[in-house]
Amino acid sequence: MIMKDAKVGGAWAWHQDYGYWYQNGVLFPLLTSAYIAIDPSTRENGCLQVLKGSHKLGRIDHVLTGDQAGADLERVNEALNRLELVHLVMDPGDVLFFHCNLLHRSDRNCSDHPRWSMICCYNAARNNPYKDSHHPRYTPLAIVPDSAVREAGLKRFANTSADVAWLDPAKDVSAASLAEKSDAG
Repeated sequence: MIMKDAKVGGAWAWHQDYGYWYQNGVLFPLLTSAYIAIDPSTRENGCLQVLKGSHKLGRIDHVLTGDQAGADLERVNEALNRLELVHLVMDPGDVLFFHCNLLHRSDRNCSDHPRWSMICCYNAARNNPYKDSHHPRYTPLAIVPDSAVREAGLKRFANTSADVAWLDPAKDVSAASLAEKSDAG
């Protein structure tokens, strides 16, 4: 979660998400990010800014500037002379999917309103990091039938006083729908 509260949410330097993932042992730029607006995102509250087409530059070295690691400013400044700067004004629920080498930044929140957003990053399963870092490696998921979710929940709460009405098809229409689908095959 990126939580830019009113009047205090700080700015982010120009960077590429792959600039960080590269340091975590990810060999190839086979990643994408989904930027989801939780609050309205405006120029006044520090909306995301991107350099259109900058993902074609490849990975740019990232250096520590103050307390942030940002893309090499010499290259960024040259890219600013050649590429279009886009301020992404977004409504809650809007999503931007972008390449891991897209240069992006944001300004400080100078408004009276918060600007919260969520960023989800996705790495190709075949692009597993070659070294341990604070990000987990790929773990295959076991495919189970839909009914397994309900069964696991019922077993977990069987010996507790927790309210499991959401798991009971007689009390919850979504659970009833799930039970019907699993019974059908």
